[in-house]
Amino acid sequence: MTLGPLNFFTRARRVVYDGKTKTIYDGPEPGTSIHYYKDETFTDGRKKSAVIAGKGVITNRISAHLMTRLESIGVPTHFIKSVNMREQLVRNLEMVPLEVIVRNIAAGDFAKRLGITEGTPLPRPIIEFYFKSDELSDPWVSEDHIYNLGWAHPYEIDEMMNQTWRINDYLMGLFSGVGLKLVDMKLEFGRLWGEYDELYIMLADEISPDSMRLWDEKTGEKLDKDRFRDDLGQVGEAYQTVADRLGLLPKGPIIQDGEMNEEAAGDLGEIQNELAEARKLRAVPKTTPTSPGRR
Repeated sequence: MTLGPLNFFTRARRVVYDGKTKTIYDGPEPGTSIHYYKDETFTDGRKKSAVIAGKGVITNRISAHLMTRLESIGVPTHFIKSVNMREQLVRNLEMVPLEVIVRNIAAGDFAKRLGITEGTPLPRPIIEFYFKSDELSDPWVSEDHIYNLGWAHPYEIDEMMNQTWRINDYLMGLFSGVGLKLVDMKLEFGRLWGEYDELYIMLADEISPDSMRLWDEKTGEKLDKDRFRDDLGQVGEAYQTVADRLGLLPKGPIIQDGEMNEEAAGDLGEIQNELAEARKLRAVPKTTPTSPGRR
């Protein structure tokens, strides 16, 4: 993909959407956009907010790395390349208005809602769907809700679930290898339409400690957004620990004593998703499965 003139990333750009944790700009080519990762963080429902110095740099770096690793096992994503320490170039997708949450260990709202002790391992992962709506506080919905209200077809639900199983299996192993438990995570998917109306379901948004729960395998220390939700402090440092264990900070820490080292952050190398450029996507069969998402 040709990225256009180099000065694109420094000239004035049109804001497509200004969200809670990211600003989205028009991309240099049709069908692309730039995602700028902010330092702002919020609790669910925006009840509490704060600026965590360097958080956007770390989440950008982790998400780019994990998206590329997932591409290596055949999971299609919207990620194209890192632009700088805070920005990514991504494909534009028609977003499915759902959050797909996969749970390996009881925690957070799931544990409270069902009266389960936090930290209880689940016999097998559980997938839940939530309708994306800040006004409605992202309510839980069933597959029947999704189909009957027109948010996704059964074959799209099936594809999202199959990709979620694969993503979860891979990332559980990846994180375990660096001493972390993947407790749960939120995924979002979008549609890409081909020249002949073929449909591709692709992983979108981000994968980072902002969208998952990660606990230290030995100590149980939380290294994710729950540090902010539960007022545990050192949120940026916890995210940095995850990046460091993944080998993404070769020149040492960029967050120290709650402040970001701009020089160290600027030295983070770019990530180019050559796998996505070369790989032929698999179109989703537009047929209704007999039992969506069941393994």
